[in-house]
Amino acid sequence: MKKIFSIILSVCCLVGGLGLASCSDEPDTSNYYTFKGEMMSDYINNRPEYSDFAYVVKQAGLMDVLSAYGHYTCFLPSNSVMATYLKKHGLNSVQDLTQGECDTIARSHLVNNIYATIDMNDGTLNTENLNKRFIQVSHGMDKDSNTVVELNRMAYIYNATKDDSVQNGIVQPISAVLENSNSSIADILGANDQISMFFEALKATGLQDSLYKVKDNSYNADNYDLYSYTSHTWHEIACPPADKKYGFTVFVEKDSLLKAKIKANGISMSNGNLQALYDLACKLYDPVYGDDADYQADKGIDKITRRMNPLNMFIAYHILTRDVIGWNKLTPLEYSWTKPTANTAIGIKVDLMDPTDWYETMMPHTMMKLDQATIGGKVKQGSDYGQRFINRRQDSYSKYQNNDLIRGAKVLPTIEDQYVQDAPNGRYFYIDDIIAFDKTTQMGVFNDRIRMDFSTVFPQLMTENIRLNGDPAKDDNANKADQTFANGKNYWFPKGYLDHVTMRGGYLVYRRPHRNFWSYEGDEFNLFGDYDISFRLPPVPYEGDYQIRLGFCALETRGVAQIYFDNRPQGIPLDMRKFLNNSTILGDKWTNNWAKFTDEEKAQDQKMLRNLGRYRGPYGGYHTDGSVINEFVNNERTHRIVLCTVHINPKTDHYLRIRCTSTSKLGNNNEFMLDYLEIVPKSIYAVGAGQMETDL
Repeated sequence: MKKIFSIILSVCCLVGGLGLASCSDEPDTSNYYTFKGEMMSDYINNRPEYSDFAYVVKQAGLMDVLSAYGHYTCFLPSNSVMATYLKKHGLNSVQDLTQGECDTIARSHLVNNIYATIDMNDGTLNTENLNKRFIQVSHGMDKDSNTVVELNRMAYIYNATKDDSVQNGIVQPISAVLENSNSSIADILGANDQISMFFEALKATGLQDSLYKVKDNSYNADNYDLYSYTSHTWHEIACPPADKKYGFTVFVEKDSLLKAKIKANGISMSNGNLQALYDLACKLYDPVYGDDADYQADKGIDKITRRMNPLNMFIAYHILTRDVIGWNKLTPLEYSWTKPTANTAIGIKVDLMDPTDWYETMMPHTMMKLDQATIGGKVKQGSDYGQRFINRRQDSYSKYQNNDLIRGAKVLPTIEDQYVQDAPNGRYFYIDDIIAFDKTTQMGVFNDRIRMDFSTVFPQLMTENIRLNGDPAKDDNANKADQTFANGKNYWFPKGYLDHVTMRGGYLVYRRPHRNFWSYEGDEFNLFGDYDISFRLPPVPYEGDYQIRLGFCALETRGVAQIYFDNRPQGIPLDMRKFLNNSTILGDKWTNNWAKFTDEEKAQDQKMLRNLGRYRGPYGGYHTDGSVINEFVNNERTHRIVLCTVHINPKTDHYLRIRCTSTSKLGNNNEFMLDYLEIVPKSIYAVGAGQMETDL
């Protein structure tokens, strides 16, 4: 592939240098074709074969935008492609389109970021189009057996004319006009006759009614200013979220799968689909909830609108209250840098542990586990490598010994072309096996340390595509705050924006990923000022004793805070300035040569720290400067602290409160870091003498 001339490189630097390695969701500026000395507006206007789209762009009032400096991708339909679209909609020419229709068409084909085809991996583009919809990406073959990038499962980029660069972006000629449905996620589920059994139950339980919300119109970002802050030595700017949208992600079994499972469980379908699904739900949930009085009170096919009814629970467990904008976003950001030969994930060593996230479901007080299969047994050589799974577990330290596998359900990236998969308020995915919060999930999958990046605790961060945005390979100027957000955005959250969060003072800031930050998954939250925040903890799988841990990076410039569980203070205030080699912790017993420890030495090291309510950072976590991996376990700053050890009732909401107790503005803004949360059952943390909890 030819390299672009220096002028386009200088422009790209001006607008933010949006490069990433090719497996990332952000584009690599080395992948563009030869610069032809044109702006994007010139490219469209100067070629008669695109005159219809030029008319559409002019009617939308966007031609001047494409005449200015910027960084755009245009998915460009030719006149013949436009003619097919017009005929489909009963129109004779582009002059028959209304101005509103022109605006929708134009904005659906323009993205405010530069994407070469090599940057487009299965899932979705990380940047929404100007119509505020995300373009789905997959790969297929054209009529000449060339591998091509497919868009929204309805168009592909022509191989012969792909990646044509202009001064302010890149042009991708396409085979069909891109369209999106404006129906809600509830309605597009109902339009797919392959999932009629699931949809029938969704309606009957009343859960369909929950899937129509799109946006909270009472929120207005214009009411809030940018927030300037200093984190250690970095001077940065955070903006408020642009919108407050509602989002849903639904995982669905096809009718053929449900019928096979019903038959395998010896359940008759003679009384109809709904009764059969109810009977299946009872088989799944009776072993978990059989002794629960609320569950028993809600049983019965006539009570399926109640939240503790087995069928209601079965359907609700399939729904996340967040819009995970693409299959590739179900797990941490895929990312490559120069040294490894294989792709990796931001801040996670995928040869040691699967990139994993945990999300709350619409079934009260439950979560599901999403992971990308990268370790263990058959996965390394098989077709499951790199795939996303729900409630999968494979390790050597659970009661499922010797790498026995709880496979879970594979999430399929796409559905049939004739159906719509995404809506303004969410999307759905097929799965290849039943999912439920059954006994195997509760005691086999969730009887484990639950590690959650803080960006997954609050659903709005994923619905708004705030989480893991930007280019982790590029830092902003450390000495001067960048208000252009060229490399990605940091965000602060006004009071009331995040659900189940109470801010009594200070600022809560999300800092976008940086590969060189000592942060799990590269990103972090920070509290600034005279902060006092409470947030609802994610649910636990069963009643018992749990450790609640906080993972963070200690720095001299950070502050001190008191921790509360359900508004009861927990121990002395946490001082974020203390490293593990501090004299009050390990002192001269600290070593960064952990990898060379024997198993006995590792167990002894962990015991010393555990007695002090602390743990090293996970061996599977790292940061990099782009050439060398630095593990969290070997850094005295990156560690975990036990915030509290408490008995938790899984049917009750519980809250963690963090209140600033610093007497002066330590670290300029009194910074307190929230990187990741660990919820650890006693079966994991209460190891026997000479044993140790997994170091990953």
